[in-house]
Amino acid sequence: MLRQPGVLFEMKIGVKIESWRKEIKSQPLIYALLAFILLLAFFVRAYRTEDLLGFYFDQGRDALVVWRLWHEGRPFLIGPVTGLAGIFLGPLYYYLIAPFYLIGGGNPVYPAVFLAFLSTLAIFMVYYLGWKFHSRVTGIIAATIGAFSLYIVLAGRWLANPTPILLTSMLLLWSMWKVATGEDRRWWMAIAFLIGISLQFESASAIFYLPMILVFAAWQKKKFPNRKVLAISIGVFLLTLLPQIAFNFRHENILFNNFKRVFLEEKSFRLSFWEVLNTRMNYFWTVFYSKIFSWWKGYTAVFVIIVTGVLVSRRKKLADNKVLPLFLIFIGVPMLGYLAFQGNRGNVYDYYMTGYYLPMILLFSIGMGELWKEKGGKFIVLIFFALFLSLNGMIVRYYLIAGVDGPTTIKLGNELQAVNWIFEDAKGRGEFNVDVYVPPVIPHAYDYLFLWQATKRCGENLCNMVKDEQVSLLYTLYEVDPPHPWRLGTWLERQVGIGEVEEETKFGGITVQRRTRL
Repeated sequence: MLRQPGVLFEMKIGVKIESWRKEIKSQPLIYALLAFILLLAFFVRAYRTEDLLGFYFDQGRDALVVWRLWHEGRPFLIGPVTGLAGIFLGPLYYYLIAPFYLIGGGNPVYPAVFLAFLSTLAIFMVYYLGWKFHSRVTGIIAATIGAFSLYIVLAGRWLANPTPILLTSMLLLWSMWKVATGEDRRWWMAIAFLIGISLQFESASAIFYLPMILVFAAWQKKKFPNRKVLAISIGVFLLTLLPQIAFNFRHENILFNNFKRVFLEEKSFRLSFWEVLNTRMNYFWTVFYSKIFSWWKGYTAVFVIIVTGVLVSRRKKLADNKVLPLFLIFIGVPMLGYLAFQGNRGNVYDYYMTGYYLPMILLFSIGMGELWKEKGGKFIVLIFFALFLSLNGMIVRYYLIAGVDGPTTIKLGNELQAVNWIFEDAKGRGEFNVDVYVPPVIPHAYDYLFLWQATKRCGENLCNMVKDEQVSLLYTLYEVDPPHPWRLGTWLERQVGIGEVEEETKFGGITVQRRTRL
């Protein structure tokens, strides 16, 4: 008697649950430690989000797009702009965070905590892959580094489109591992899907997944998908690009033309990369060491040398079980791509490699796991964690307990203090205008915060806040701008001729003033 697909699926889920139950019972100390690591990882990513969330240009822009979806019924086919002018991501990030803006009544804390949860799931995947690639101890080592590295914590607290790629990069690595070590070629469909959605989160990371997967396919040519699986995989990948393709044809080929301009006319990729080799190698090193010891690159160098020696000495074993070749392809091919990339005026930023943070930590941890097998190696690993936890623990603690009243502090906590001061002060005074200065010039963050708080307090009346005409009551709000004080000075000089200050107060690095127009 043939079983129905739904029954087979339920049976597979039941088998998986039972196998995990047995695994946890067989290793209670490991999983008690893992549970503690994951809970603490989520805590340091979500604690005091309402105060410490960085809510700036990108966050305000994204929040306004989601606001228009829920309040004006305006869906979208493209997502945030990339670092390359005219090149847009897909809309998946917006749709991913939109339900949490709705649940939170417009509060950006809700989507930020959701992204913190996704980044914590990524830490679980680091453990899982560390276990499958090498050992449970390696999984715990990798999860601990990923959970408490200062910059990985900050990446997990970032309300921005690259954050989900922390998880999708680990799922992609897992899917490639399943192809390399198994016979089920349907994992190619998962690979295609994960590359497609990763391109919607952070193109600077995911764009190099494309050449990387071609090299991987050449390595795994004996496990290349059959025609049916290949057709489905290509279809799944193209499906993830469908919104951008539709947007392109609705707007006279705008995206294709921008791609042509950036990649062909501006020659963003060049094979003559020797001139940027030194700069890029310094960039790769900075990205890596900052995820281990933050500013102590000397300590990182010592442990990297030790771990590299271990990986080289165990290279045959690690090559036989597919681990080393997989990492060489997953990390090595994109590094070559970054050497060839010379667009965006030659600028590359740390977050461009968000999709490689955790795989790099995992490779490092495999070397540490090999060290753990030796008596002397255990001592080295313990020294590493004594240094790692003391430095990162101290800095993460200071970050989490920091106030929002520092002279240059700009966080959601004091941004809302400033915005709410204006609404409270304006009560009973009639209509008013708001004029804002922020260092990036365009105050998307305050556009959203004023809109959200006014709607929350007063509905469509917006508490008498007027945008389309000038009235006598004017509130000015400005942030400190240490890199460009002359810009702020010019803006303040202009305000002198517009209105006379009646009252002024400060909230950290933010100043608010009530003025009467001259």
